[in-house]
Amino acid sequence: MDNVFTFIRIFIFPGLLFLSILAFLFEWIDRKAYARFQNRIGPLYAGPSGILQPIADFIKLMGKEDITPRYVDTLIFNNAPIFAVAIPFFASLYLPLDGSPILSSFEGDVVLLLTLMTLYTIIVFIAGWASTNRFSTVGAARAILQFLAYEIPMFISVASVAVYVGSTSLTYISMNQPVPMILLQPIGFIVFIISMQAELERIPFDIPEAESEIVAGWLTEYCGPKLAFLRFAEDLRLVFCSGLATAIFLAGGSGPILPPVVWFVLKMIFIVLLSSYIRSLFARFRIDQMVSGCWRYLIPLSILQLILTKFVEVSLRWL
Repeated sequence: MDNVFTFIRIFIFPGLLFLSILAFLFEWIDRKAYARFQNRIGPLYAGPSGILQPIADFIKLMGKEDITPRYVDTLIFNNAPIFAVAIPFFASLYLPLDGSPILSSFEGDVVLLLTLMTLYTIIVFIAGWASTNRFSTVGAARAILQFLAYEIPMFISVASVAVYVGSTSLTYISMNQPVPMILLQPIGFIVFIISMQAELERIPFDIPEAESEIVAGWLTEYCGPKLAFLRFAEDLRLVFCSGLATAIFLAGGSGPILPPVVWFVLKMIFIVLLSSYIRSLFARFRIDQMVSGCWRYLIPLSILQLILTKFVEVSLRWL
């Protein structure tokens, strides 16, 4: 019986099937909200209000011809999409969607999750470099430069919450917040959201995929099923990053009346809508502007938040 329960949690709810549904749902919410912010309609015909459009796009790409260019590194080029999907899937299994993670939580799992986010960026770089296309190579180089800029403030903003709560376990952090950390550490939340936007390569940080400059960046040579998997991986990363923000800054699934999983998903939708709103407000930055902005503003702000957190912690000990 325990094996059946474990199987259901890993593969059905709140596991892989549920995460896949959330990925397509969040893509639809993002596209619909982004369109509304720009006074457009957005997806409309595939299902009620176009809710099935992400699934239709995925099926369409899966049905197209799978082409491997002649001069690419075949091993890396063909396997990169598999790893791109596997990493956010595995990381999302540590999100306490229903109050407890699917995989056992442990002290330090936040560090593991941030490391997995780093690993995804490395996959992006290797995939673009293996394509041997000039646009893909430029996109891959931009991805790694961007990574060196936003990853540090993101780590520090998460560390500030971990220091305040006194744990590096994501489940413990989400369940032991007297009030949501967004109220106690607003600077850290702002830094995290901006860094998350860069992590997801979303406007104004879609620099590695800048369509008007380098075709599709590191994705240029991908098509058919491989592109379907890579697009699906982006949706899964949106699920994971919004879930991470919810667990760290919005007290996870805590809330009155409704079950924890409902509160958790509602808070994740809030993060997705916030990300969509940021997309609609700004134009794309240049890579030098992005790197300079992170080092000049985000890193000092994240360090300031960490210092304030430590100061409050020491002050409370003296009271």
